[in-house]
Amino acid sequence: MTLGPLMVDVAGKTLTTEDRELLRHPLVGSVILFTRNYENPEQLAGLVAEIRGLRSPPLLVAVDHEGGRVQRFRPGFSVIPPARRVGLEYDLDHKQGLALARAMGWLMAAELRAFGIDFSFAPCVDLDFGVSEIIGDRAYHANAETVARLSIAVMQGMRQAGMAATAKHFPGHGAVVADSHLALPVDRRDLADLAADMLPYRRLIPNDLAAVMMGHVLFPAVDSVPASFSRRWVGDILRGELDFRGVVFADDLTMEGASIMGGVVARAEAALEAGCDVLPVCNRRASVVELLDGLTSRPGPASQLRILRMRGRDAVDRQSLAANPEYRECREWLARCERPPELVLSQG
Repeated sequence: MTLGPLMVDVAGKTLTTEDRELLRHPLVGSVILFTRNYENPEQLAGLVAEIRGLRSPPLLVAVDHEGGRVQRFRPGFSVIPPARRVGLEYDLDHKQGLALARAMGWLMAAELRAFGIDFSFAPCVDLDFGVSEIIGDRAYHANAETVARLSIAVMQGMRQAGMAATAKHFPGHGAVVADSHLALPVDRRDLADLAADMLPYRRLIPNDLAAVMMGHVLFPAVDSVPASFSRRWVGDILRGELDFRGVVFADDLTMEGASIMGGVVARAEAALEAGCDVLPVCNRRASVVELLDGLTSRPGPASQLRILRMRGRDAVDRQSLAANPEYRECREWLARCERPPELVLSQG
């Protein structure tokens, strides 16, 4: 059985009969976990093992685990600082900031891989324009070159721990006030004015970035539909101009920013036609059932190969992780991050 394009969620801390039935459907290829799916490390290990045991090849298992406000598992896991804290460290000392970024990427990935989780939707490479509350301190910096350098370091740390990176939200979510979970954000800049937003992708892609998540943001000067559903953004710009060969994720199809495309089946068909490989459908079971009954489009063989490359590798088991010298070094970084950044006064 191949891995289908749908990424779905499960109800709780163990699988229900309905969960198992849905996860065996050929349109499903991956599962995303949330805070409600976590109680403690032992329970998580059991849940992931059960999900992976349902199919061959096993379903992919993912989570949003950037750090800061977006970290689904906390008790028993290291608390990763928000991206902005990494950017502040970089401002104080470029070398130390890059080291911190790489360490946090490795730590996040290593802990998740120890439970069999394949990937996390990180890093967030949106720029900090100071207007988006939903992005806010999830952004590393306002400067695009700085975001690019820090994101590459995070990606390298993740890769060392056996996890592929997913940069988000293409082409950029940082310059709009609206939260795409609740409304459709509109960015009225021309394409030329988005060069800074896209610069991190231009740096990450030649460094073997594995995946990109699109944003439910409308750029009317570029296309008449949000980026997740746009052949111009996905096909012409991301895959064409930027020569991206990895997996393209739509953002969650149940978000309000996607509603302009119609019902959930119409949204899914539009995202697939635009060139997306994976369609997350979260926190609305009725929409998943509707898609399983009504979705007719299927990604081609090339999409299948891309999706399979998101499989995690080289996991360190939980017992060995605590004794790993790199893990101890990362814990020292965390202790440093718990202290306020140093204040540097300049004269002038």
